[in-house]
Amino acid sequence: MVIKILGTGCAKCKKLEENARTAIAEAGIDAGIEKVTDLDKIMDYGVMMTPALVIDEKVVSAGKLLSPSEIKPMLTKGI
Repeated sequence: MVIKILGTGCAKCKKLEENARTAIAEAGIDAGIEKVTDLDKIMDYGVMMTPALVIDEKVVSAGKLLSPSEIKPMLTKGI
C-alpha cells in the first residue's frame, strides 16, 4: 500500500503525515508514505485544497486534517 500526503509543507500537511504514520502503526499495515510537494503534481490529482491524502492513487480526502482514527478505517477497508 502506498500512501501519499499532498501538500506544500504547511503545519497541517506535516500533521496529516504524522497522523497517517500513527494510523499505519495502529492498524499494523505494511505501507509506505510519500510526500508530494510539487504543485503541478498535486493538481494532477485534481486537488485544489491541501492537505490531501491519497491511498493507492485514489484521493480519499482533500482540504481536511484527518485524525489517526479517521484514517485507520480507510487503510483497513482498502479504500
